[in-house]
Amino acid sequence: MAATVKYDEVETGQEIPPADYPVRRANLVMYAGASGDFNPIHWNERFAKTVGLPDVIAHGMFTMAQGGRFVTDWAGDPGAVVDYGVRFSSMVVVPDDEQGAVITVSGIIEEKLEDKRVVVALTARSNDSRVLSKARAVVQLS
Repeated sequence: MAATVKYDEVETGQEIPPADYPVRRANLVMYAGASGDFNPIHWNERFAKTVGLPDVIAHGMFTMAQGGRFVTDWAGDPGAVVDYGVRFSSMVVVPDDEQGAVITVSGIIEEKLEDKRVVVALTARSNDSRVLSKARAVVQLS
């Protein structure tokens, strides 16, 4: 599989349109099972509040994964991402209702590198808070 985005068709400064990723409590329980991270702050509202959190919060790695998903959806090939890193800057609070929370991810081509690679700078927000900072992916394009 190869990236569907062509190196010659992107420019530095080009924006990648935002995508919304809904997060509900059920997603967190499924992620806990897949990751083995059963910390109750990610599924038990009573516990989360007793440790000073406003409510249940999404796993940091779950939040990071949504940024990775954004890049692989854009590139068209999960194998095209050759490097990816973030810092966590805020929590994704997930209320126990039908709406849950939403993580909105957008990107910009920050730099074109040799060998048809680009650096994509990501912005991830939830409830008007930036939840990832210094989020960057290096992507191998066609």
